[in-house]
This record gives sequence, structure tokens and C-alpha cells, in this order.
Amino acid sequence: MEWSAPVIVLETRPFGEGDALATVFSAAEGTYRGLARGGSGRRGAALWQRGNVLSVRWVARLAEQLGSFSAEMIHPTAALAMADGLQLAMLDAALAVAEGALPEREPHPQVFAGLFDVIRHLAEGPAVLADLVRWEIGLLAALGYGLDLSRCAATGSNEHLAFVSPRTGRAVSETAAGPWRERLLKLPTFLLGPADSDPAAWRDGLLLSGHFLARNVFGLRHRPLPQARLLLYDRVAAMSVATEQPCPTL
Repeated sequence: MEWSAPVIVLETRPFGEGDALATVFSAAEGTYRGLARGGSGRRGAALWQRGNVLSVRWVARLAEQLGSFSAEMIHPTAALAMADGLQLAMLDAALAVAEGALPEREPHPQVFAGLFDVIRHLAEGPAVLADLVRWEIGLLAALGYGLDLSRCAATGSNEHLAFVSPRTGRAVSETAAGPWRERLLKLPTFLLGPADSDPAAWRDGLLLSGHFLARNVFGLRHRPLPQARLLLYDRVAAMSVATEQPCPTL
């Protein structure tokens, strides 16, 4: 049994002397585990960094076996993100969510494409946070927990959508929110179409997708939302506070 494909490295951990157990994600094969020979040694460690995009070949005698990987570098994501704290936080969060949420050996080509786009555009800076939120919303849909942001759950209108019900995942308009406003999740405009975004919108988007990931994906597996994802939210929330503070009077 064998297959070859471009993959994103989701997780690695040392195994034995110089080897590593790696979890990778490909469009056609889904998430796969295997033994990366030399993956934690002097030469292999740089290749098998989390987030790197590799061309791999997986080989095993039987399909149900762990198998082993051989690989070549396509894109050294980890090295490129290392110098920027926010880029690294986004990368760590996305990889942790993918590794924890995706069923093993189940293809999700659209989820792979979305994650690859996030990785490819990390250098563009904080605006990629909107793409990360969109990717998480798409991941929820791929796993059967899609949100309905097309029209208001109360009125059926597609105008002035501003909130999402934390219970049903359906949009709610500004006028229909009424006394329940404080209990609803804010709906950032960048999820409704092309729109400018800022730290407050990124924070609201991460809170929105994080709520449903925590409840419908990780919660059903009796696991918390990954620590890397929580830390990213805290970082963006701090960014939003900083931008919302009034300028000091001279």
C-alpha cells in the first residue's frame, strides 16, 4: 500500500532515536499518521516542522498499519513564520484545530485547500485572520455543523444581519435581536461578503467560530478547544482593546 501527495504537517513528536511520528493532511487522503525516519534528527527536524508543506510518499505493507513517510520540502512555512509572533500564533492555532477536529483518513479537499491558502498568505499580516475564521466556518460545514448566515432566523430577511444564535447557529438581524442581544454572538461583516475588517471584527469572528468548534467538534470528543487556539483569541482580543482605546489628551 502506498500513496504520494502534497501534505501539510500538522503534528510531529520524537520517536526512538532520531525518528518522529508525524501527522499530515492531504487533500485526497485526509489526515494520516506515519513514521518519519530521521524526522527528529539533525537533518530531518527542519523538514518535519509543523506547518511545512511537503511532497510525501507513504508506504505500508497493509493499509491499517502505521506506515512510513519519505518527504521533500515544498514550502518552509515554519521557518518563514518564526520571526513574527502573530503569524506563528495563527499557524499554531490553525494546525491544532485541524489536527484535533479532522477524522483520520477521511478526505476533505476543500478544508485542505482553505488551510493551504491561510498558510500561503500568512506573510500578508493580521488581515489573514479573516481568512482563518472563514476556514474554521468551512471546517464546521465540512464536518456537518454548518452555520446558516444567509438570512435572519426570526424574520427571514437577509438585511441588517448582525448576530448569530449560539444555540442554533442561525443569523439574527439587528432589528430582531431585541432583548436577546446580549446573549447573541456578533456576526462580523466579513463573513457576509467582501468587507473591511479590523481587530474587533477578527475577535468577534474567532469567538463565533470558536464557540461552535468547542461545542460541536471538540466538545463531542470530550476535549477542550486547543490551547493554541485559545491563545490566538486572547492575542486578538488584546489587539482589539488597544485599537478601541481613546487617544490620550496632550
